[in-house]
Amino acid sequence: MLEFKQTKKKHYKNSLHRKTGAGIKERIIFYLKIILALAAMPAISLICIFGYDCLTQCDYFRAETIAVEGNQILSEEEVIKETLIKPGDNILSINLSKVRKQLMANTWIAEAEVVRKIPSGIIVRIKEHNPLAVLDLGKEFLLNANGDIFKEKATTDPKSLPLVKGLKFSDLSLSGAKRSPSFDAVMTVLKLGRKPESILPNNSITLINVDREIGLTVFAFDKTIKLGYNNYLDKYERLEKVFYHVKNGQDFSDFETVDLNNLSRIVICPAATPAEEPKEYKKEV
Repeated sequence: MLEFKQTKKKHYKNSLHRKTGAGIKERIIFYLKIILALAAMPAISLICIFGYDCLTQCDYFRAETIAVEGNQILSEEEVIKETLIKPGDNILSINLSKVRKQLMANTWIAEAEVVRKIPSGIIVRIKEHNPLAVLDLGKEFLLNANGDIFKEKATTDPKSLPLVKGLKFSDLSLSGAKRSPSFDAVMTVLKLGRKPESILPNNSITLINVDREIGLTVFAFDKTIKLGYNNYLDKYERLEKVFYHVKNGQDFSDFETVDLNNLSRIVICPAATPAEEPKEYKKEV
């Protein structure tokens, strides 16, 4: 029994020695791997930098074409000028996000996208604001189809837009506030005027005057058309019948004013003929 115990004790000591030696060896290998990895990082970084420089300076990726899509109001030259991209620039060195921000700084551009076309092209896709009317708020601003002001009016802007008077800044949906009924009425008339078959197309409207009490008065075709508030589809149908009567010479050959505020009592003021002296005359239909 004594011999057996002594042999077992010796075997235990040998196993412990081997485990201790193996542990030290593993730690050494682990530390060597860390040292090699740290030493390799600068080399890998240098390779990446060298590769990036080669790609961004390579003549193979020089910009030869800059295509513009979606422009209606801005010219292709104006859009390209906004990008600050020049022919010959390496397309891989161009910061697309920065170019997009430069495009969005143009008040006419509502959305912009810039993509590379390997090996030598840049494609610029834009969506412009769709101007609906000129809004007079002390200064004149352009209103888009969403009912948002997107720029102050300039002399170079389109001339055929309807002018809207009588609204205030408080009528608009600024800072998340709800738009006023007067503003909604204006937007309804302007959207109806965009339809191809509209009896009051926007390009024929010179002025929309807003009165908070009586509603909208539209000046179009050298005539005054009092629309008031609400029921605009029905009022447009009645107005179409009035124009039909004028075209066919029924009852009157022309008119100066039509009041459509009350659909059950439409009042028309016929236009005076050249041979007649101006006089007050109203006809109800």
